[in-house]
Amino acid sequence: MLKTVSGVFFLLLFGFIISAKAQNTDSLKSDTNQLNRYRVDPGHNALPNILRPIKIQPSQLPVNLLDYKINYWHKSLIFGLNFSQSSFTNNYSAGGISAIALGSNLDFKTEYNKKPFDFASETNLVYGVSKNKGQGSRKTNDRIFFDNKVATQLSKKWFFFGSLTFESQFSAGYNYTNPDGSNAQNPYLISDFMSPGYLTESLGFEYKPVKYFDLRLGTGTARQTFVLDTTIYHNQAGNYGVPIDHTVYNELAVQVVAQLDKDLSKNVHINARYAVFIPYIQPLAYTSHRLDATLTAKVTRLIAMTVNTTVLYDKNTSTAIQGTEGLALGMLYKFP
Repeated sequence: MLKTVSGVFFLLLFGFIISAKAQNTDSLKSDTNQLNRYRVDPGHNALPNILRPIKIQPSQLPVNLLDYKINYWHKSLIFGLNFSQSSFTNNYSAGGISAIALGSNLDFKTEYNKKPFDFASETNLVYGVSKNKGQGSRKTNDRIFFDNKVATQLSKKWFFFGSLTFESQFSAGYNYTNPDGSNAQNPYLISDFMSPGYLTESLGFEYKPVKYFDLRLGTGTARQTFVLDTTIYHNQAGNYGVPIDHTVYNELAVQVVAQLDKDLSKNVHINARYAVFIPYIQPLAYTSHRLDATLTAKVTRLIAMTVNTTVLYDKNTSTAIQGTEGLALGMLYKFP
């Protein structure tokens, strides 16, 4: 009996497995048929491509222009002020004289540049004074320089220019030494405002290869030398080239002027001007040369060291080369 039940159980189990396997086979076949039904044949069922032309038409858009203005003016200002002081007690063993000195320098430049027209102007004012105990005040530097130039551009580097230059000094100048080098008991007057004074008109060509350097060739130059104080000739034999008892002397010449205004480094700047004046009706020995150079080294934003140098040769004032040099540390303001 037990064997009969066991045999029936195994038969039922075997039949159930066969049925399940048949169902799985039919399900897979059905799924495959479904996939085949929805399969897309690219050759027969591809969607049509509809191409429509694109039309591009210009459209006017409102544009608000920026309110920018071109400034053709360029300006710069340099102002320097130097001060020094020293004092000694009467019994100071190393000796010395109490002194105080003050020096000032102003250099203003402006330029209008709108091609082909160019206008440049420079004003340079220098004055210094010192006072030593028992000697009174004495000048250490004195200059008025005013230069104006208009030019029109001929090519990339050449201009045709006309210029007007004025040079003189602020106050009276005295000589404190005798011709033999000894101290003069009574200093004597040798110069003053407009004694001498120079007014120079020049026409010619200017070569400007770079922004910081230019060379003027004034082929048509006239210069008027003024000595308004007619008593100076007693102490200045040449009277600056002006005939005795006259106040002005006019001469024609060729003038060459070279100018350099350049930053040598971030804090070091040089400004130099070299002028040669060659008169037409006088021997070449009367050709005058003048070099003015200023080297400025900034220590801080407002403190700088300045070296001023002037070298001059003019036979109407002296038969030897003249020169002056000054070294100062003080305040320097530069704009911009």
